[in-house]
Amino acid sequence: MSITIHSARARPLRALTTAIVAAVTLGIIGLAGAPAQAAPKDIKWGTGPVGSSGHKALVVLADLLNKEMKDDFRISVLPTPGAVTTVKGFATGEFDGYYGSDVALKELAADNGRFKGFKANVKVQPVQSLWCYTLDVGLAINSKDRGTIKKWGDLTGKDVYTGPLPFDTRKHLENAMAALGIKHIYKQVDLSTAGSQLQSGSIKGMIIYAAGGKTPPPWISEANLAVDWAALNPSPEELATLKKKGFATEEVPPANFHKKEAYVKSIVLSPFYWGFDLGKAASTDQMYRMLKVIEAHADELAKADPSFRQIGGGKMAEFQKQALESTYNLVPIHPGLAKFLKEKGLWDKAWDSHVASM
Repeated sequence: MSITIHSARARPLRALTTAIVAAVTLGIIGLAGAPAQAAPKDIKWGTGPVGSSGHKALVVLADLLNKEMKDDFRISVLPTPGAVTTVKGFATGEFDGYYGSDVALKELAADNGRFKGFKANVKVQPVQSLWCYTLDVGLAINSKDRGTIKKWGDLTGKDVYTGPLPFDTRKHLENAMAALGIKHIYKQVDLSTAGSQLQSGSIKGMIIYAAGGKTPPPWISEANLAVDWAALNPSPEELATLKKKGFATEEVPPANFHKKEAYVKSIVLSPFYWGFDLGKAASTDQMYRMLKVIEAHADELAKADPSFRQIGGGKMAEFQKQALESTYNLVPIHPGLAKFLKEKGLWDKAWDSHVASM
């Protein structure tokens, strides 16, 4: 007969071993049942071409978001011929984010202009989720022509470069000139040669613009080296007509365009709104957090690119409200933006029916 002897010291040891094995087993089961950490979502965000205000601004913005929201998104900045290309690319599923203006969204909503007949191609409904700045548009001539070209109407019948065909800045300027009945001849040139074309007389006028009326795009710096241009302001009568027909105008210091010779006391520009927008690629909570991140770092963004100064200094939420007052009924509003403005007490209940469903 065999006898098993149990040591009093062995019993606690076996109990401890059993407990450890059980804990490890439960841990393995728990890990197996826990959801894996979701990988950051890749975001293809379209913008304007290299050298444009939009491209410069989105590179700065994407750099911030890739750092501050690295668990949510990996943003790639994709330059295109113009902002309208990104709106169409978003609507057809090519991009996850687009660079949009109120000018483009008005055309999209009305199914006219550059979007005439486009609605049939829409697979993804564009939304508005972030307004960043205005681009403020005007005209310039060769300083040598100041004696003969004194107002916008004097460009009637002359070759004028109002910008690349896909640019919304061009569309806004063309709309303003049309409102004044100016029948100029559009001449297409490359952005990089606009200054030299004005210098040679190949064109008699060219577009100028600056974000927030203060920050011109890089290509204008090149033009400054090629030609001594002078701002061409509308006459008082033309200004009155523009105001009557709904075009906002403002006066900015010539120093904003970094020219040695100003020729005018102030430059008259017409502003319109611009933003970088995401749709369902960002949930309500993600968009809300993105807006909070941008608000917290708005001054940092403005330091890296002064285009963002209009949302700096604590003005981020107020700027969104100002833009929505003229754009709320063009395309749906991202619910993350609605949440952000409601928290700030800046939401208008009249916009409730225009919030996008996610």
